[in-house]
Amino acid sequence: MFFHSKTRVEDFETTALPHLADIYRSASLLVQSSSEAEDLVQEVYLEAWRSFHRFEPGTNCRAWLFKILFHRLHHLRRRLVKASKLEAFASPADEDNVMAEPPIPQEIQDDDILRALQKVPVEFREVVLMADVEEFSYKEIAATLKIPLGTVMSRLSRARKLLRRELAEVAGLYGIRPSSERTREGNSA
Repeated sequence: MFFHSKTRVEDFETTALPHLADIYRSASLLVQSSSEAEDLVQEVYLEAWRSFHRFEPGTNCRAWLFKILFHRLHHLRRRLVKASKLEAFASPADEDNVMAEPPIPQEIQDDDILRALQKVPVEFREVVLMADVEEFSYKEIAATLKIPLGTVMSRLSRARKLLRRELAEVAGLYGIRPSSERTREGNSA
């Protein structure tokens, strides 16, 4: 019995743990804080450990972990919605907590891209994250999120369009204009 437990631990470590960084990166992009992302990743790996006996060796462990991630994320969102509804009844808006706007940075940062990604609605953000960051196939995304393949393609197209719009605004703050504007200015000069 002890040998079986040790083998199971080793199998889990060699199969699931190599994907920890990918799961954490995605969780960080899907939730608003690093502590929430860490909690979410812990929940994912705890659930994966508990159900590892159902994992089929030789199949895509990374996709299996992402399926668990999105399942846990769905439960987290339901809890947050319930909590926000309760909080709305408990406390009025606090106008004394208004923050000053941060200064405009001198160069585009990764944070600008992450902020733009956070402005994309979550159902689109999930798909663009899985396709463009984690490089899952459309078929794997459809299976993980339990949505039709056409929905994956539609959401990905819309997500990319929304991101382009958000990033165009950021680029405008730095004086970067779309190539069509630069071309028109060059032709008129």
